[in-house]
Amino acid sequence: MATESNVQTQFQSFSEFYPYYLAEHANLTCRKLHFIGSWLVLGVIASSIMTGNLALLWLIPVVGYGFAWVGHFFYEKNRPATFRHPLYSLLGDWVMFKDILIGKVSLRA
Repeated sequence: MATESNVQTQFQSFSEFYPYYLAEHANLTCRKLHFIGSWLVLGVIASSIMTGNLALLWLIPVVGYGFAWVGHFFYEKNRPATFRHPLYSLLGDWVMFKDILIGKVSLRA
C-alpha cells in the first residue's frame, strides 16, 4: 500500500493521482464510509433545494468529511489525501463514488 512517506507529493494530473487515491482507500470500511458520506452530501443538497433552506448546505462538509475522516483515522489508519491534495482529493471522492456505482470499485471483500 502507498504511504505518505514513499509516494511523490506532486502529481502532474488527476490520472496520476487517482491510483494513489485508491491505494489510500484500500480498507473496505473506509470506502463504505466515503460512499455513505457522498450519498449524504447529495441528500443534503437535494433537501436544501426541495425546502429552499440554503442553511442546510453548511452540513455538506460535516457529513462529507465527517464520514470520510472517520474511515481514515479509525479504519484506514492514514491521513486523508485532502490534507495534501485538496482539489484532486475532492475529485477523487466523486470519481470513486461513480466507480463504486458502476462496479469498477468494490464495496465487498
